[in-house]
Amino acid sequence: MSNPSNLKYTASHEWVKTEADGTITIGITQHAQELLGDMVFVESPAVGRKLKAGEECAVVESVKAAADVYAPVGGEVVAANGELDGAPEKINADPYGAWIFRLKPDNAADLNGLMDAAAYEAHAASEAH
Repeated sequence: MSNPSNLKYTASHEWVKTEADGTITIGITQHAQELLGDMVFVESPAVGRKLKAGEECAVVESVKAAADVYAPVGGEVVAANGELDGAPEKINADPYGAWIFRLKPDNAADLNGLMDAAAYEAHAASEAH
């Protein structure tokens, strides 16, 4: 499994990219989309919604199952990826390119608590056994 080293990761299989403007972009990892299979529906959080760290805020649904997506840190939703409404399979094609939502973190230092790629790979491997 190859996870981009410039991203941060959560134990619940979200990836987090810090943008130049201080917002963060969130999606689900390659591991998560492989476990779920072919995506058929994505429900993004509403723009303007305030989230707490760990709060369920989006849903990805595949032919196999539905899974919640969690906020990696607290903040306000500033964008949702409308492209996924009509093409949820983009997550399967490119999980690190098909983001689900963007968040303006309440406290950027909270991102330091997330895993790097190596830690996430070890976490995902430990779950597989």
